[in-house]
Amino acid sequence: MASSPAVVDSKNYLSRFATLAWLSLAHLVQSPSHSRRAEAARRAARYVLWLSAGLGAAIIVLMYAIDAWEIAQMPKRGTPSLWWIRILTDFGKDEYVLAVLGGLLIAVAIVAPALHGVRRSLLLSLGTRLQFIFCAVAVSNLVTEILKYSIGRGRPFVGGEANAFHFSHFAGNPAYYSFPSGHATTAFALAFAVSVIWPRIRAAMAVYALIIAVTRLVLVAHHPSDVVAGALIGIVGAMFARYWFAARRLGFAIQRDGSIVSLVGPSSGRLKRVARGAFAP
Repeated sequence: MASSPAVVDSKNYLSRFATLAWLSLAHLVQSPSHSRRAEAARRAARYVLWLSAGLGAAIIVLMYAIDAWEIAQMPKRGTPSLWWIRILTDFGKDEYVLAVLGGLLIAVAIVAPALHGVRRSLLLSLGTRLQFIFCAVAVSNLVTEILKYSIGRGRPFVGGEANAFHFSHFAGNPAYYSFPSGHATTAFALAFAVSVIWPRIRAAMAVYALIIAVTRLVLVAHHPSDVVAGALIGIVGAMFARYWFAARRLGFAIQRDGSIVSLVGPSSGRLKRVARGAFAP
């Protein structure tokens, strides 16, 4: 979301709302304009290549050497004492994460037109970052859903045995939606996206992503290779979203060497002051 001189303060609320909504969409789908986007694309491509090669090799090793053994060591599926794990794993469910992010975006869209000047700019700056996080998670999960349907890998013990090579391509059956893990995709996309905006909580987000990944193994919902594949897609998807926003000068800057850095965003203190001003009588 971005402000513009086209948003005239003398307009009524509905006019400002419509203008801001239109500008937000227009900026997101406009042609890339950053002069260093080619350097950023090449740099990102190198990172993606190395990451894919390393984790791709790990996925192959896990499938052939670890997957069947690992799921055989886990507690029986449906074990009552794991109720808290089943609650914890939902924090990586894509529907829930996207619903929260979507709700925050709607709140920003509703409040921003009622503000003026610096307060509006601060809130729209936050909105741009929420858009980026939402897109990072949504794009990554779209890829994951396509792969799940196409590959059709059976979840652990589908067919009654610990078989890591039980496939039914294009079956459209959730029992064959094991590869890659959607929860891992969501968790790692969210962790990467939030970390590049607010680096101070990078360690906490990494712990969150790892915890979600482990819950999928403990609940025997996925093989280890499924989780690693989900993590790979989540990170690459978030990197793609970051490049998309940076190339359009939204929330990120591209440095001379092609590295992408987050622009300084609104602090928590300033956002609190904006919130108090928005709801003050």
